[in-house]
Parts: sequence; structure tokens; C-alpha cells
Amino acid sequence: MAPKIFATGASGYIGGAALDAIINAHPDYDITALVRSPQKAAALVAKYPNLKTVNGDLDSGSVIESETEKADIILHFADCDHVPAAKSISAGLKKKTTPAFIIHTSGSAILPDITKGEFGQQADEKIYDDIESVKEITSFPIDGHLHRDVDTIILEANSDNVRTAIVCPPTIYGVGAGTAGNTRSAQVPGLTKGTLKRGEAFQVTAGKSIWNNVHIDDLSQLYLLLTEDAAAGGKKATWGTEGYYFAENGEHVWGELAKKIAEKAKVKGYLKTNDVASLSVDDIKEIHPFGAVLWGTNSRGKASRARKVLGWAPKGAPLEETLDALIDSEAKLLGLEPSGQTVV
Repeated sequence: MAPKIFATGASGYIGGAALDAIINAHPDYDITALVRSPQKAAALVAKYPNLKTVNGDLDSGSVIESETEKADIILHFADCDHVPAAKSISAGLKKKTTPAFIIHTSGSAILPDITKGEFGQQADEKIYDDIESVKEITSFPIDGHLHRDVDTIILEANSDNVRTAIVCPPTIYGVGAGTAGNTRSAQVPGLTKGTLKRGEAFQVTAGKSIWNNVHIDDLSQLYLLLTEDAAAGGKKATWGTEGYYFAENGEHVWGELAKKIAEKAKVKGYLKTNDVASLSVDDIKEIHPFGAVLWGTNSRGKASRARKVLGWAPKGAPLEETLDALIDSEAKLLGLEPSGQTVV
């Protein structure tokens, strides 16, 4: 019998791409998606005729709780910092009398302690392994570690009937395969957009901070592998308090990446210089309110669990190979011609 699945974030960047991979591999799965507008629901159903939708957003607590209670598998792709939604899912899971699995999306911004205020100033040699370091990661204090509050709610949902897995993506790049919503990531497109708008590349202070990265298609494959394992009864993957999965296939230094963007944008005629300005945290906030965290923290992990337990084998193009298309795309969104002038 096909599993009954409830998904949030179906029109988002991660959720849209992951659902596309899951539905294409298993069109027989019984999937219901939480969608906040009739227009997005119509677009999703037009692409996936067997998909069911339910109207609501992350604050629709009763809807989320009810759909969670009815599902065998919950795919929580939406806002990883939305506490009420996590509590609604947890409430639904507590009512389960049959086995259920939840695959929750967190993020590797959980790794840095942002209370230290060391944005961009130095590289961190600490690399967390999602097998060897799992107890350390799941014991971080909530204060200073983003996403930890919601992760805690999900982890506490484990019971005799409920088994959890938390996927923790780093910097994601590439165009998403979803529909009815966002197909664009945040960190690298945001850095590129900010560079083109100000006419010069920038980094947070010294630009020395390091993050892992992963192609959106490879991340989607990890969600597919976990969903397939849940549908088969959870016999292969690690579930429960140690069911924590990084997803990485490389890393980058933010200052060096800013330089590569500048060089390519200059060659294309979008910039007059390939210089990279070192900006203070306050100046970065003028570009993006969370820019110091996005481009100035260290987040380094090793995706041992996905590779060893599930046989996950990322194949996406490296981040640098996607920069040319990204620069052109962001320039188009800004209405820029290669001369750097705004199209009238």
C-alpha cells in the first residue's frame, strides 16, 4: 500500500525540488501538501495531477495537526525556525497510534555560536561529523544556535510510534525543480544580487569564514532516499535521536567566493572592478539584515551518515561552475544590462 504523506513547504525552494524528485520516482505515493493560496495549489496540481492540497499556512495549527495525525510520513520542508508549526506537528504526532516518520528540514547555521560575534574574522578548523559529533550537535544550547529550538521540538517527538530524521543542509545552490513558488536559493544569490546592486563585491570583515555547500538536486536525492526508507518501514536509515543528516559535497571560503563572483561579473560587463570590499557587520546589515550570519559565520560539517547508511552519492556540478548562470540570472532580475545600467 502506498504511504500517506503530508508535506509542508511544497512551493518553496527545498520542498519544491524534493517533492519533484519524490513524485517523479513514486507517482503512486499518496501526498497531501499544505498550500497557502489557491493559485499555488492550482499550479502544483497542474504539474502533479495526483497531488492533493489542503489550504493553510504555518500558523494553521489545527490543519497541520490534523494532517499530521493522518499521515504515515511527514515531510517538513518549510521554515525551520517556525516554532508554532513544529509544535502543531508534534501535537499531531502525539495522537498517532500507528507508526509514523517525520523528515524535518533544519540547517547548518545551527553549528556556529552567533553570540561570539566573530563574523568573517577567521576560519574555524572545527568540522562536525554527523555520526561522530551527533550527540554534541543535538546538545547545543538553544541560545546562540539557530534552528536549535525547532530541532529540539522535533527530537522530543520520538516515541514508540514516531521516528524522526533531521536533514541539515548547508549553503544550497542551483536552480530548484519545483513549481508554484521559489526555485532560487538564498545565500549565494543574495551575495551576487548585493554585489551587482552596489557595483562592487563585498565580504564580511576579513571574509575568512567557511561554509559547506550542496547542489539542490543532490539534496533532493537525500530526501528521496529517506522517504523511500520510511515507506519501507525505516529499516536502513538511522532514525530517532541520532537520525541527523548533513548534506554537503564541498566547501567555500566566503571571501574567495565573493572574489570569484566579482571576476566573472566584471568579465561579463556587470561590474567595473573585481575588487572586494571588506564591510563591517553594520554595513552588511544594510545589504541584508542577516547577512553577517549568511556570509560571515563558519559552518563546516561532514555528511558521513547519508553516504555510509544510505549510499548517498552527490553528483551535482560544483558551486563555481554554476556562478556564470547565476550572475546572468540575478542581473536579469535586477534589470541590468552588461554595461551595468538599469534597463528602462
